[in-house]
Amino acid sequence: MAAPTEARTIAHMWFDPRCPWAWITSRWLLEVERVRPVDVRFHVMSLSVLNEHRTEERYQKSNAVGWGPVRLAIAAEQRYGGDVLRPLYTALGTRIHVRKEELGRALYEAALADAGLAVDLAAAADDPAYDEAVRASHTEGMEPVGDDVGTPVLHVPGPGGERIAFFGPVVTPTPRGEAAARLWDGTLLVAGTPGFYEIKRTRTERPTVG
Repeated sequence: MAAPTEARTIAHMWFDPRCPWAWITSRWLLEVERVRPVDVRFHVMSLSVLNEHRTEERYQKSNAVGWGPVRLAIAAEQRYGGDVLRPLYTALGTRIHVRKEELGRALYEAALADAGLAVDLAAAADDPAYDEAVRASHTEGMEPVGDDVGTPVLHVPGPGGERIAFFGPVVTPTPRGEAAARLWDGTLLVAGTPGFYEIKRTRTERPTVG
């Protein structure tokens, strides 16, 4: 008789391609897939939506530029389905965070090609017709955790099978192997504790995105 198949956990992560901390968390989650029975699903949130109420000049400039990559991600999801966000996020994040390339049409076309997608989708970065879908995806991810956090946001099954949502973990560099597994186990433990809200300390390192 065949052994029963191990139940797998679905972890949903909401990301903005611009955020280096989300990028590290996403690479950790892909590592977790190797060491735990976990399948990761990626979804789009937007720092431009989150911070659109901020009037400081640095936020206004950042918000204007930030619409491009999330529109692109949503356009790709609409054309190809949700599974396409994994390779597209990897392609975008590698160019944005590892290679330090500037956001813009050239980066978007190159990332689409890297992911094996049609480069004509790059035009979506300048098309506000995708904004409603960006906002809907953003709301789905952020509503359970509130607007006083950013990205990454994770939704995972709780101890009773209910979905629990939280911001983080924020970590650098990317944990690998058993360290990744321990962080996953601990994250589920604290996030699944009723009434648990926060563990935090001042960040003393910049994100390491190798």
